[in-house]
This record gives sequence, C-alpha cells and structure tokens, in this order.
Amino acid sequence: MSEVAQPSETKEPRLKLKFLSHGTLESKDLAKTREFYEDFLGLQVVQTSKISLMIRLGGEHTYAVVHNARKEPMPRRNHNGLDVETRADVDQCYQVVQAEKEKWGIGKCTRPADHHGTYSFYFSDLDDNWWEILCNPDGGYGWMFAKGADIQEWGAGEETGFNPNNFTRRHKALATDEQE
Repeated sequence: MSEVAQPSETKEPRLKLKFLSHGTLESKDLAKTREFYEDFLGLQVVQTSKISLMIRLGGEHTYAVVHNARKEPMPRRNHNGLDVETRADVDQCYQVVQAEKEKWGIGKCTRPADHHGTYSFYFSDLDDNWWEILCNPDGGYGWMFAKGADIQEWGAGEETGFNPNNFTRRHKALATDEQE
C-alpha cells in the first residue's frame, strides 16, 4: 500500500505556472478514434496535423491525441475522467457502454462503485486507453480543493452530506487500486 503523501511546506513554487492546459493520449487509428470521441463520447475534436487531434469537453483543458501504430495499452490507473451529474447518470452510461461495447471496440469494463470520493466505473476503448465515467458537480473535483485539506482530514465517507457525490468509504485507509 502507498503511504500518505504529506502536503509541502513550500509557500512559493519554484516554477510560476498559470494553467494545466493539456495531456496526451495515443491512437492506433485517428479516423476510428475521432468517430468514437465525437459520436460515442461527445467530445469536441479538431485535427491539428496528419498525426494528431486535439480533444476537449466542457472546458478549456485539452488532450492531444497522437497516432502511434505500436501503442501500448494504458494502465487503468492512468485513466481519463468524464463527469456526469448524478449516480443515476453513471448507471445509465454503464448500460450504454455495455450495450454498445462491440460496436465501438470497447474492451474491459468495471461495474459502477464508489471510488476515491465519487461513484464511477471504468472502461478501455479501441485504443486501449482507460476512461472513468463519474458523478461530479460542476467544476469536477474542485469541491475537494474547496475543503482546504487532504481527504483524511475531512472525514471522507464518515458522515452523510460531506461531499456532493454521496460517496461511501469502503476502507479506513486512502483508497488505491490495490485495495479496490
């Protein structure tokens, strides 16, 4: 099990950065991937070169999607989150994923459950990238930062109403993939 990472005592960061702007995913076939992103996930997609796309949904944070015919599978731990409003929405998305797995080349899919402060499920796509569909309020995990401390300090799952996702803690320690 991983140990708890303590907050830094540093008051001023060494680098003066302003925005976490993007991440990178890989694709085995950009045309099929674009169709999946637009028609299944509902992402905005722009082709930025012969070998890349840019994607986003609901904000300014983007992902570059780069073609790699020899792409290795992404570990589930490195998943990408897609937010919905309610637990019922998570369950509805799960039903759609299950019903359309073959059509879209979806691989593994977990059942919905409470994970790290929210209700969600995971699935791997045609490029072996992992996605998490989770219920979160507007602003995603911003509510966790608004608490002003680490999760173990604000009683995660120990009382009702402490978070907007009706999360239920299954473990006394911080949740990790090894525990789930």
